[in-house]
Parts: sequence; C-alpha cells; structure tokens
Amino acid sequence: MSKTKRLIGLCLAVLCSQGIYAQPQVMSLEELFRLADENSRSIQIHDIGKQIADEALAAAKAQRLPEISASLSAGYLGNGRLWDRDFSNGVQAPMPHFSNNFALEARQVIYAGGAVDSGIEMAALDSRSAELDRERSRQDVRFLLVGCYLDLYRLHNQIRVLQQNISLTEQLIAHMEARNREGAALKNDITRYELQRETQRLQLTQAENARAIANYRLATTLHLPAGTEILPDTAAPSRSFPAYAGEEWQAEAAVHNLDLQQARIRILRNEQQVRRERSARLPQIAIVAADHLDGPVTIEVPPLDNNFNYWHLSVGLSYNLSSLYKNNRKLRSAKLDVSRAQVVYEWTKEETDRAVQENYLNWLTACSELQAQEKSVELANENYRVVSNRYANGLALLTDLIDAGNVKLDAELKAVNARIQILFLYYKMKYVAHTL
Repeated sequence: MSKTKRLIGLCLAVLCSQGIYAQPQVMSLEELFRLADENSRSIQIHDIGKQIADEALAAAKAQRLPEISASLSAGYLGNGRLWDRDFSNGVQAPMPHFSNNFALEARQVIYAGGAVDSGIEMAALDSRSAELDRERSRQDVRFLLVGCYLDLYRLHNQIRVLQQNISLTEQLIAHMEARNREGAALKNDITRYELQRETQRLQLTQAENARAIANYRLATTLHLPAGTEILPDTAAPSRSFPAYAGEEWQAEAAVHNLDLQQARIRILRNEQQVRRERSARLPQIAIVAADHLDGPVTIEVPPLDNNFNYWHLSVGLSYNLSSLYKNNRKLRSAKLDVSRAQVVYEWTKEETDRAVQENYLNWLTACSELQAQEKSVELANENYRVVSNRYANGLALLTDLIDAGNVKLDAELKAVNARIQILFLYYKMKYVAHTL
C-alpha cells in the first residue's frame, strides 16, 4: 500500500471516529460514574496523593531497620616535629606519608520510648486520610454528575414541552388568520398570540443553550471527545429506590460519612502525637556494632607504618535530660490538639445528623408533591378529554382546546420535574451519607 493510500485511510478513520463520537449517546448515571472513576482529573490527583502517603508509610516502617554506615578515606600525612615543653630543641619526626581509614558501623535501636511505633501509626493514619480524601473527591464528582445529568434530563423535557406549545400556538395563529380573513377575528388577537410564540421561541432558545452548557460540563468532567452529545436515560425518573426511614439514613451516615471518619482519624493522629512527645522524655537504647581499619598507627612514637584493625559490640543508652523541661509545652499543646479534635468530631456528628434529617424531610416533601402533581396530571387529562369532545361537537372554541392542551402539557412537565426532584434528593441523601 502506498503512503498516499495509508494517509487517506488514516484520515477516513479519524473522521469516522469523530462522527461516532458526535453521535448522541444515551448514558445512565452508573455509566457516568464509571467514566468519572476512570477519567476524572480530581480523582487522579488524589490517587497520586494516596501513593505518596503509602510511600511515607513505607519510609516510616523502614525506621525499624538498623542503620548501617560505611566510610573510606585515603590521604597524605606530612612529617611531624618534636619540641621540648618550652618549644626548644626541635627535631623533625618522619611519618609514613600514606594514610587510610575504613569504618563499618551498624546501629539498631531497640527502645525509643515508642517514637518509632507512633511515627508508623501516624503515617498509617495519613495513608488512610489520603484514601478518604480520594473517596471524598469521588463522591463530589459523582454528585456533580448527578446534578448535571438530572438538569440535562429536565431541560430535555422542557424543550419537548416548549416545542409542543410552539406547535399549538402556530396552529392557533393559523386558525385565527383564517378567521381574520373571514372577518370573525381581530388583527390584535393574532398579534397577541404572535408575541406569545416569540416568547416561547426565546424560552426554547434559552433552554437549548442551558442544555448545551449542561452537556458541555458533563463531557468535560468525563473528558469525553469534543462534540459528544449525552442523552439522559428517560427511564431514570421512574426507577424505584429503597424507601429508608430517617433512622436508617442516620445509621448509614454514622458509618460511612467521610467527614466523621476524617474527624476520628484526626483524634487518633493527635493521640499518637502525644505519644511521640512523651517518647522524647524517655531514654533510647541501641545496639552498636563497628569495625575499623586504620593506618598508619600514629599513637606510637615513632609511628608504625602498619594497618590496625579493631571491632567492638556495645549497648548504648542515651537520655536527653533537657527534654524534661523543654517538651512540657509541646506535650501540653499535643493534648490540647486531642481535645480540640474530639470537639470537632462531636460538632461534625451534629452537622451530619442535621443534614441527614433536613434532606430526609425534603425528600418526604418531594414525595408528597409528586402525589399532588400526579393528581394534577390525572385531572388535566380528564379536562383535555372533555374539552376535546366538546370541540369535536362544536361546543368549544379552538382556544379552549389549546388552553386545555397547555394545561395538560404543563401538568405533565411538573410531574416529570417532581420525579426528577425526588431522584435528586435521593442521591443527595446518599451523598450526605457518602454512599453515592
């Protein structure tokens, strides 16, 4: 295959792929959630943060390993000089000129007052906190998608109703123009309905622009190709969900709410900080093993041009006495941090309970509103049926039929919006409990 044909084939493949992406795609919320988990930059940032915290935990655990150091040096020694105590009678003392030194030392801390263990615990808590931050970002992204998705569905429904209303208004204008030609209608009546049609067209344009904005927000959040048009699943508002009682939602939030979990982690972390500050006031015990190889031996006079090797194994005890009066303030500050973290946890629990109760009552109100709207749809359908029969029998005007149709469409729109509101509040309850 020639280069030209390969280039043409590549261009066609790109154009075809763009055409496929430009096709409207019906997506469910679950599919949006899956794409967000894969593509969201916010979640990816917190993924990296979790990896950093895991590396910090591994580094903290490495503090339990022995410290091993090695040193090697070589140098030139100049000749020495000897004097009497009054610096008289000086004579030159020849020295071996080449010097070397090698040292290998291993040190293992066997007791540090809990400083190493507390450092590992704090790093583990930081890792868990980073994991919760990632999950919080995931919940935020999902709730954002829920809002955009349901708003997109509402706008699709609104556009459909506006298009039907415009069609009915145009039918009415055509009917009135015919009557005007017969002298049975006034020109200003036609003008009034033309103004109504222009208002409806403006509302349609605004709804279409709002839909484009909502679609763009969804596409960019999910990092889909430019021009992707997302169509909401029309079966979403009619789905049934478990009807949890308020106490069940409270129990869900008490277990899964990320703010509460973070508050508990802060308490544990501050308690470990208290332990670390206390460890600074305790002695450290370590085992030390070392081996040295030095040359020449300069402690002899004259110096010996030999290598001298020696090793030792010891147990060392170190105690920073100044910590007894220097760490008091740090220890007191760490204890206050624990107290503050406990108060923050109680406050967070109160705020979570309040949010759950508030959203649960809003959900109950929305359920009652849906029942009222469904009754309105039933009455509007009955009214439209009666007016339609009367119009067919010449007992009602076209305007009466169109008005009845408008009432019917408006009632259906409000009913669908009420279902969408119930769905939104249900997902908001899951968001508050952080089980979205």
